Amino acid sequence: MSSIDAPSEKTWFGHPRGLTVLFGTEMWERFSYYGMRALLVLYLTKYLLLTGHVEGVLFYPEVKGFFEWLTGGPLNPQPLSSLIYGTYTGLIYATPLLGGWVADRFIGQRFAAMIGILMMAAGHFLMASEAMLFPALTLLIFGGGFFKTNTTAQVGMLYTQGDSRRDPAYSIFYVGVNLGAFIAPLVAGTLGETVGWHYGFGAAGIGMLLAFAVYVAGWKHLPPEHAKPKTKAERQPLTHAEWKSVGALFLLVIPLTLWWACYEQQGNIMALYADASTDRRLIPGIIDWQIPVTWFQSFNPFIIFAFTPFLIALWARQAKNLREPNSMHKIAFGCLLLALSYVLIAAVAWMSGGAKISWLWLLAYFIVITTGEIYLSPISLSLYSKIAPLRIASIMIAVNFLQNFLGGGFLQGWLGTFWEKMSHPAFFLMIAALGFVAGAMVWAMEKPLRPYLQKTHD
Repeated sequence: MSSIDAPSEKTWFGHPRGLTVLFGTEMWERFSYYGMRALLVLYLTKYLLLTGHVEGVLFYPEVKGFFEWLTGGPLNPQPLSSLIYGTYTGLIYATPLLGGWVADRFIGQRFAAMIGILMMAAGHFLMASEAMLFPALTLLIFGGGFFKTNTTAQVGMLYTQGDSRRDPAYSIFYVGVNLGAFIAPLVAGTLGETVGWHYGFGAAGIGMLLAFAVYVAGWKHLPPEHAKPKTKAERQPLTHAEWKSVGALFLLVIPLTLWWACYEQQGNIMALYADASTDRRLIPGIIDWQIPVTWFQSFNPFIIFAFTPFLIALWARQAKNLREPNSMHKIAFGCLLLALSYVLIAAVAWMSGGAKISWLWLLAYFIVITTGEIYLSPISLSLYSKIAPLRIASIMIAVNFLQNFLGGGFLQGWLGTFWEKMSHPAFFLMIAALGFVAGAMVWAMEKPLRPYLQKTHD
């Protein structure tokens, strides 16, 4: 058999039932994460970090002092918010190394994921208290580390090596990710903007409880745990070939770090740009209803689940004709599209002369960058899943998330501090240049790394 399920149990385009369970679990976790992501920078800059509120936040003087020491000067609410946001989004992708190690060595992927779900639920509910901002973020960071790497690893564990359904499975799984991300700003974002910030964070907490319910209900369909070695003698060291493959995957982290630093500006600077510099009227002069700022965070996931089926069909047709790009070429193309999305928004910002731009230009930006994301993000997940030795599967999925930690977190937050120092077109061109560099690096790496990115072990 090519999967853990019997043929009679296959469902949803011939994939194991476990994929459906992981799809639903990840969907609700992403609902929680992106609901939080849509609100966090706006909540900090427009409310919590302002005089009259910030005085009651536990550990605020210490956190602010640390970032001012790090950057070498006083920080206003906007750059401080960017750094807090970047640190949060970065660390939530650093702790998967811990979660993966604990799962691979001690408790397995199933129980590690459950621990993560419960920690994240507690963190979201704590966000309802202004004073508990930093303890809440800490719970979310560690909970995400236990959850993210282990559910993602379980997708690959549903399939045997060489099963051609693995790439489509990760693309389907990625649709689940983005279905939750699409709903989140519409529900949690709207509640936060119109009813009260804390209602939005509470909705994110409910999302984690739903994730827990789906995961437990589908427990029997999850892949069996990889057998844990009981003694040192049973712990087989990596072979020379495996070490080369692991090294190639680590090298790939470098350009992908740059890509994620650019990509994650969507939840940081692009949210601020949508708020302050975009004409959000649906049809100016005819329908003057304004699109809520947080709803722009739904553009990206909507485009993902709208475009993914077409790209999967395109790749299938290319594969049939023996013309499908390999994983590295797809990733390089994803970097190119990201760079072009920022060239587009830089040109529009420059031509506007400082006036507000139509929200349709932001839609065009999201279409280009999101198409690039489909070429890059699920493909890199599948690549790490295929090449990683099975006995360190969760740890190597966590390595894939290092790029989110280094780029989507700290580097992205640091780049955001230049927003107030540069013109808008210059800032966007700087981000575009980093995207081009990332793509050029992946393209240059493809040929020398090709022998090490073939599955020849386990």
